[in-house]
Amino acid sequence: MSERKKILLRLDPVVHDALSRWASDELRSTNSQIEFLLRRALSEAGRLPEGVGRIRPRGRPRKEPEQDSEQDSEQDSEQDSEGGEADGDAGETG
Repeated sequence: MSERKKILLRLDPVVHDALSRWASDELRSTNSQIEFLLRRALSEAGRLPEGVGRIRPRGRPRKEPEQDSEQDSEQDSEQDSEGGEADGDAGETG
């Protein structure tokens, strides 16, 4: 993937505040909201290049499910073995 371009953008403070609020409502950063709006405008104008990369989905990145599943399985196995011993002890004492 190519390096992302950095630009300096001067905005009216009121416009910036409105963009920031809108971005927050959409669970995006202000930068991501501006990029989203620019891409949409380019697409509607028929000027969005075909080879353009996908924009990141909004919100926080998700944890990888494979790692969570392995950790959950290990924890469940440990709890099952501990729970089985506790149930057996409880039944014997009365």
